[in-house]
Amino acid sequence: MTEFDWTPLRAALAACRDAGVDVPLWWRDDDAVAMTPALSQLSQVSKRCGVPVHLAIIPAHVDEALPEALDPAQFVPVVHGWAHTDYSKPGEKKNEFQTLRCGSLAETQQALDKMARLFGARLRPMFVPPWNRINDEVAHGLVAQGYRILSTYGPRAGARLADLDMVNTHVDPIWWKGTRDLVAPEQLIADAAAHLTDRASGLADAHEPFGLLTHHLVHTPAIWSFSEAFLTEMQAGGARPWTMETDK
Repeated sequence: MTEFDWTPLRAALAACRDAGVDVPLWWRDDDAVAMTPALSQLSQVSKRCGVPVHLAIIPAHVDEALPEALDPAQFVPVVHGWAHTDYSKPGEKKNEFQTLRCGSLAETQQALDKMARLFGARLRPMFVPPWNRINDEVAHGLVAQGYRILSTYGPRAGARLADLDMVNTHVDPIWWKGTRDLVAPEQLIADAAAHLTDRASGLADAHEPFGLLTHHLVHTPAIWSFSEAFLTEMQAGGARPWTMETDK
């Protein structure tokens, strides 16, 4: 496994321990539709690290054999939009549920219904909007449909939005606007350390689970290596694996 300099992260985790700040650690992986070699590799990393994967599955395209293929001990299925279709207008960032349009809430209901049929009680009522973007109208409509958690990217502005619990992700190792390989690891480590330091000093929400965001279908060897090492290092520094069940 590639060696990374974890010194800043170790110092930040030590600051959290010294301040009595718990660090719940969770892992979200997006865009699953079927069992693939990449998804199998994701499962193996999860087993080695001891961190379950909240698997954001695209309902419109999901292979109906996927539930049987997923180990319940490794994967927590959640809803990833409907079809991962981009409805952005010129000048807007890519999104499925941010641009105002008719039919959005019909799709979120259809998504939940299909996923509940496939996964039953294993499904968790988390909505993950594709590209991590959602408008207020859709967000406010999700609770009545049965969703309880909304997950996007970046430190949350508040613990709740539109009567939904916010549980965001904070580290994305993919350089989407560049090579689509690993972001400079020193930058990833520095950013994670800075956020954890803010938690320890009371400048950031110390109760939100700290999330790693991955996309197994497009991982390079460097991304796989960093992701596994990051999860291992976080736990070595005192972070505890979090799922929706652990906070019940």
